[in-house]
Amino acid sequence: MNARQIRREKVAEVFRQQFGGAPVHWCRAPGRVDLMGSHTDYNLGYVLTLPIDYDTWVALRPRADRQVQIHSMNLGTACQFSLDHVAADPQARWSNYVRGVAQVLQTEGLELTGFDGVIHSTVPMSSGLSSSAALECALATAFEALGGWKLDPVKKALLCQRAENQFVGVNCGILDQYTSCAGRAGCALLLDCRDLSSQPVKLAEGIRVVICDTKSKRELAGSEYGRRRAQCEAGARQLGVKALREISLAQFTQRESELPAEVAKRCRFIIEESGRVPELASALQSSNCDAIRRLTADSFQGACELYQIGAPAMQAMMHAMLAAPGVMGARQAGAGFGGCLVALVEEAEVTAFAASVRATYFAATKIAMEVFPVTAAAGAGLLDAPPPSLLPSPRSAGLLVA
Repeated sequence: MNARQIRREKVAEVFRQQFGGAPVHWCRAPGRVDLMGSHTDYNLGYVLTLPIDYDTWVALRPRADRQVQIHSMNLGTACQFSLDHVAADPQARWSNYVRGVAQVLQTEGLELTGFDGVIHSTVPMSSGLSSSAALECALATAFEALGGWKLDPVKKALLCQRAENQFVGVNCGILDQYTSCAGRAGCALLLDCRDLSSQPVKLAEGIRVVICDTKSKRELAGSEYGRRRAQCEAGARQLGVKALREISLAQFTQRESELPAEVAKRCRFIIEESGRVPELASALQSSNCDAIRRLTADSFQGACELYQIGAPAMQAMMHAMLAAPGVMGARQAGAGFGGCLVALVEEAEVTAFAASVRATYFAATKIAMEVFPVTAAAGAGLLDAPPPSLLPSPRSAGLLVA
């Protein structure tokens, strides 16, 4: 029995213990790691993002009374609410991601069915790998399966983002939900956050993405995330553009002195970072090691000095990664302020790289960190669904597919 089968048996057993019987549907959605493009999404810039093979599952069975009862295996807690009266729960905050998705889908006029469900996730929480988006997108997929309707992946991502923005209260950009819904197995995505289009980017043979978790937790809702976003928006207004995507680095340099010093630093980082995204996509496709090393180093330096989203644990991890065998480049991942970093590593050296990073980081911090070599996974869907290319073409009905 492989790891996936063992996981499925464990989830099914918890479902039997909680609700009796067996689940009818199994839904999943992946976490993600950004290979380049920190904080560029809400500035309508570019991001190079990878849907990862660490994901969130929801096993569920429909109910007839419009009640949702859902148990989290990771947290060991449960919540219950009625689809007729969806309200935030200040105590079980994790359940607001479930409630928010339900509320937003209903405001779109979609018919929802109550269910009993069990959630299990392998996406590390509070580490910058989008555990919340994976939960939202898996839940939206669950409601799809029960309702007999289907959303276009981009529309689904936008609705899940709205749930996090308006119901949960985290003013995130589209990156996390887009990657979780629209991911393609075997490819990174070069995402244009202005028009929400993306291009698949296949990494050259021999390059492996390795995530290194500092085990330093960060909470977006209570961090400096919102302040960084507000500063970028203020800078864009003062420069007379809708978003920082609309101004070139040369144009910004000419007008940089018009901005308050701290706002100018934030804006410079975003404009430079967005420009690095297509460069890294090209370098990864051609295995240009010099460009990979330069671009990732510039990104991390800018994140620490200009955007100031670093943390002592991140510095210690960066030192450990750059000293390890096989590393081609390394940088921050997610929003920063702790959490995970990401390295691009020669595939033959992944085992030696992981062992070296663990030892060096522990010697510096006395923290036992985790290393996750990852591959690109498909976007949200049914657990046993065939790949998208094998599915029949759906009949389109606007942004819904009947």
